[in-house]
Amino acid sequence: MSEANGTITKPAGPQKDQQEGQIGSSPTHIADNQLRFEARRAAIWGGVIGLIILMIYISQSLLVIFGAMVFASMIDGGSRLLGRVLKINRMWRVAIVLLLTASFFIWLASYAGSQISREAAQFPQIIEVQLNRTFTWLDNRGFLVGQTDVQSVVASLVSGVGTVTSAIGGILGGLTTVLLITIIGIYVAIEPQLYERGVAWMLPQTQRSNFYITASRMGAAMRRLMAGRLIGMVFEGIFTWALLAMYGVPMAALLGILTGLLAFIPNLGALTSGVFMVLVGFSGGTDMGLFTIFVYLLVQSFDGYVVIPLIAKKTVDLAPALVLAAQLIMGILFGILGLFLADPMMAMAKVMLERLAEQSGQGPDENVAAANGA
Repeated sequence: MSEANGTITKPAGPQKDQQEGQIGSSPTHIADNQLRFEARRAAIWGGVIGLIILMIYISQSLLVIFGAMVFASMIDGGSRLLGRVLKINRMWRVAIVLLLTASFFIWLASYAGSQISREAAQFPQIIEVQLNRTFTWLDNRGFLVGQTDVQSVVASLVSGVGTVTSAIGGILGGLTTVLLITIIGIYVAIEPQLYERGVAWMLPQTQRSNFYITASRMGAAMRRLMAGRLIGMVFEGIFTWALLAMYGVPMAALLGILTGLLAFIPNLGALTSGVFMVLVGFSGGTDMGLFTIFVYLLVQSFDGYVVIPLIAKKTVDLAPALVLAAQLIMGILFGILGLFLADPMMAMAKVMLERLAEQSGQGPDENVAAANGA
């Protein structure tokens, strides 16, 4: 640097870079562009991994919140349905829906609770006896079934039956989870726009319009899905109970309630309720067992070929294999709660993907045409 003729001359080349680096750089500054790029990429991947770990750590809480959203959509759907008949304030319609729901469970506990509890106490023993007979029959015909395998299957199945029947009898497992889902769901159902605006405010202003559209479509899809599910549950439960009671099958009321509740879980629920029904049926003889098989096939066939297609026209159409895979994964990861919420979660994912395809200028029909052309 010189001061000849009153001017200041700055050094050029490497000396200039070295001096500016010494003056203006922090101790953590990375001068090399390639190193800065790699460090930035490593930081991004580290953030993604940390976010995944955080999601896993709070996954149970997120699942409870999603369950509350599902419950809120059911309340909201009932409120909208009442709104077509009763032109009253939304708060009153939500209160009526909650009152009717609470009245049903009170009736179930007070009038049907004692009978169902007695049947539930005998249910695991009947299942165990029938399974032992089945394994003995297989063993007599050359199928090698070890005693350890028999005990393991019986223990696991009886444990599952005990969990379900105890829930029906009033001894709810995970009462805190159910209570949280109920409370959060009620708050959201009373004023859903408040929470929708709260989420929108956390997004960039340019993304808020798209969020409102996506949230509206998700809410409509969830309401239709839950309405169709409830119709299927009521149909399967009532018809199963009526047909079994008409023939004199023991525990007809319990089997009807089990069938109706398990109908909330597509695929796996119907299969599980069918196994229980047939095992109880054969406890009363071969004729009764064959009748329960007929009832199961009749109810499931009518539900699958008549009720579900009529409902599916106005609900979310999901591929059965995809739903079953999601149920298996969610059941393994999160237990019974994940199994119940797998189907709604897949429906929401489908709505979101359809919205993304719409934003990219390629609708669902164009996607199908492109796939077929490929």
